[in-house]
Amino acid sequence: MDLGLAGKKVIVTGASKGIGRACAEVFAAEGAHVVMVSRDATRLKAAAAEIQARHQGPVEITSADLSRPADREALWANHRDADILVNNAGAIPAGGLLDMSMETWEEAWALKVMGYIHLTKLALGGMKERGGGVIVNIIGMAGRLPRYSYVCGGAGNAALMAFTGAVGGKSQEWGVRVFAINPAATRTDRIISLSKKRALDAFGDESRWEEMLTDLPLGRLIDPKEIANAAAFLASPACGYVSGATLDIDGGLAFKG
Repeated sequence: MDLGLAGKKVIVTGASKGIGRACAEVFAAEGAHVVMVSRDATRLKAAAAEIQARHQGPVEITSADLSRPADREALWANHRDADILVNNAGAIPAGGLLDMSMETWEEAWALKVMGYIHLTKLALGGMKERGGGVIVNIIGMAGRLPRYSYVCGGAGNAALMAFTGAVGGKSQEWGVRVFAINPAATRTDRIISLSKKRALDAFGDESRWEEMLTDLPLGRLIDPKEIANAAAFLASPACGYVSGATLDIDGGLAFKG
């Protein structure tokens, strides 16, 4: 199926690994011009080289700390012609309210929550002027199913879900679609680090992290490419009537008895 993404310019943040890297690869495979963004310049270069070797679509890299407003503004200033923005950068730590400092909250939200909001604002302004564009927010199921052990992430994700709905409901008037995807537990470095923290809290032993990942829907973690495939399809003209919505990709977890 041709998704009609060839030649489209796509910015993917948090693109050096995990879901972001998978998104970059899927869009590149569709012939898009991909701009991969991450703080980790070394890992970003390696990921981009591997993707470029496998696909024909041009791949660029930009090393940036998207927790900083100046870096967000510089990114958009250099890529004002982007057709699609995939907001994916963010690593909110686990922990209960009494376990986390306010400094930790502010640092975590600066990257994911304020980072998504600011980049969406920058992109939306330019896309509105051109009369078209797509913004994809990769959020997370903790916003739908908040837990005390991940209160900072759950609250941030819930805020981004509300933000996406509010903006996507209006942006369609300008020909711009804004929507979100909520992945559940996905096979990434991040799920391992979060599971180690939970195992430490539960058992006093982070080496038992795999015990925190039992009883999963369909008996497995999500593959990052499954999220990336959904992002590309929903962002494409082949699925051009989606805006304001948040798609839960959780294997039925929210309804599991």
